[in-house]
Amino acid sequence: MTHASLTEQLADRAERLLLRHNELRKTNALLEQQVQALTQERESLKSRLQAARTRVDALIERLPQNQPAAPDGAHEPASEPAS
Repeated sequence: MTHASLTEQLADRAERLLLRHNELRKTNALLEQQVQALTQERESLKSRLQAARTRVDALIERLPQNQPAAPDGAHEPASEPAS
């Protein structure tokens, strides 16, 4: 193997490494953008979830406290007292 051939091979390899490096930098930048977008979306969803929990808690507070639960989750109409 001649000196020129070895130099040429090293130059080709260095060029391929530089191209790969640039590709990886671009990919990394895109992934960072995706992470940022997903983080914002997650924060938005967490905020919406908290607001929904607050609304549900407020609705629960408005429910009457003295009604016994129907067995097996059945919803039976309340019977009228006999006159």
